[in-house]
Amino acid sequence: MTDGDPTDLGDDPEGVVEVQDEAATRNLVFAAAERLFAVHGFQKVSVRDITAEAGVNLASVNYHFGAKDSLLLEIFRKRTAELNRARVKMLHEAVERHGGRPTVRAILEALIAPPVRWLDPAGPRLISLQFLIRSRGEGTEQMREALRSDVSHLRRFADALLAARPDLPPEDVYWRLHFVLGMLHNNRFAEFDRLHTLSEGLTREADFEGLIRRMVDFAEAGFLA
Repeated sequence: MTDGDPTDLGDDPEGVVEVQDEAATRNLVFAAAERLFAVHGFQKVSVRDITAEAGVNLASVNYHFGAKDSLLLEIFRKRTAELNRARVKMLHEAVERHGGRPTVRAILEALIAPPVRWLDPAGPRLISLQFLIRSRGEGTEQMREALRSDVSHLRRFADALLAARPDLPPEDVYWRLHFVLGMLHNNRFAEFDRLHTLSEGLTREADFEGLIRRMVDFAEAGFLA
């Protein structure tokens, strides 16, 4: 082992295997917990359910994550960070594409497109989005506090919209952004099923790029009114 580097396992193959096994176990627990919480709800899933799903022993959850609430919070933080990075990346691309002054439409597309694409059942992120949706209604106090107070990524979008619509009172920009977020949070499969019934089959939610276009059309009209 190299002096001063506790992560350098040198020529110790057993140490390498042990670290790899611990990482694999941690990933199994994380994935099983996220899937169970997303499908069955936070209160109905026990630590024993998670370990049975992951195929690991009961001590693994405590060792890697601590209590159930700590596991919930870690999943929440990881997935919200990933979603927010995808949004901010799109916003940066819009800024560069429009010479530093993105249009209202480009800003709203960066806000709306990433979570809608996560809805796609054919993609890898549906479970993660279902988990985040449940977080709004079933999350722990720490998760609810994060939703209330951690607005750093939304600040970027608010500032961009304020710059794109300097003619609007700032209060109106913030309210309109709030209404757009409400539209986003309401787009779940239960609502799609109800819309499908209401439209007598005219609506097709499986076209996710079409859904993004319709949502951006609606949000843009609200900001340009």
